Amino acid sequence: MSIHALYEMECRLFRRINQHFERRMLNAYFRMITNIGGAVLEIALVLFLLIFAHGPLHLTAIACAVSLITSHIIVQIFKRCFPRKRPYLILDGTNHPVNPIQDNSFPSGHSTAIFSVITPLILFHPSLSLILLPIGLSVAVSRIFLGLHYPSDVLSGILLGSVTGYLCFIKIVVPF
Repeated sequence: MSIHALYEMECRLFRRINQHFERRMLNAYFRMITNIGGAVLEIALVLFLLIFAHGPLHLTAIACAVSLITSHIIVQIFKRCFPRKRPYLILDGTNHPVNPIQDNSFPSGHSTAIFSVITPLILFHPSLSLILLPIGLSVAVSRIFLGLHYPSDVLSGILLGSVTGYLCFIKIVVPF
């Protein structure tokens, strides 16, 4: 399969998700949930855990913090090395919010951030996956729904955040 064919397939998937932008309930949900993957809420959650958690959960909070910082640095490097315009700037008819962000699209910082934090928490207590995975996946899909990222941006963010979270958990929590 050629690069062009993969891009066309990605654009079709993007449009299938983005076409529902005008649905009021979905729009309200995705506009709300996307903020959970944003810097302010992610940092607040990690700080809350760092301040109030004790024992192994505190070590997990440290892993979350290191993972969030590390993955953010990697995202910024990737965005500079792989400049990719956001879909709403390229694809005609894309639905998007007023005054959308305009930096590079690849990888999705929101998807990376949420998965860099939830991965150590899920590894610490696997039953949290029942709550945290749907939240993380909703944040990721919201980025496509809002016209801000291609599916590959989001998948790359999920992978980057998950790997960073896993490695930080293994290095910080498991030895203890």
